[in-house]
Amino acid sequence: MSERSPAPGGLELVQSLVNTLDIESGADSLDTVEGRLRFGVAEEDVPAARELRESLRVALLAHAGHPPHRAVAPLGELLAASLLVVAVDAADGSATLAPADEGSLFSRVAAAIAQGLVEGTWGRLKACEAVDCHWAYYDRSPAGRGRWCSMQVCGARAKMRRYRAK
Repeated sequence: MSERSPAPGGLELVQSLVNTLDIESGADSLDTVEGRLRFGVAEEDVPAARELRESLRVALLAHAGHPPHRAVAPLGELLAASLLVVAVDAADGSATLAPADEGSLFSRVAAAIAQGLVEGTWGRLKACEAVDCHWAYYDRSPAGRGRWCSMQVCGARAKMRRYRAK
């Protein structure tokens, strides 16, 4: 839904996963072979991927100061078994946290979150305030107080609702 640019670094994976579900239409790209291939998810692993997606959505709603959209498994519990390793580049000595199992969506998400924590970007990945949207977006506003994935769509709808309520 959003016209915003993708989240930086590994957080693009998190953003993309959360945005596999269009809440307004109900379309879920994890229902398609192409959608599952994009994340390396086998058909039998789709329920776990959906659980991860909705736990991520709750965390992103919290980043924006919004309550959970529904009860979900805590994200920390879902990612607790994800092993990360410190990868050191031999050429320049730079280090990153990387998933021990590149094939695991959970490990890749854990590594992306860890990278975002180190870079200070994790807290700016948010979910739209609109209850019929909750699309993930990266808040690039100077103050970091963005509320909607799109000011032209969700923001305009919210402002129009407030205006009409007056």
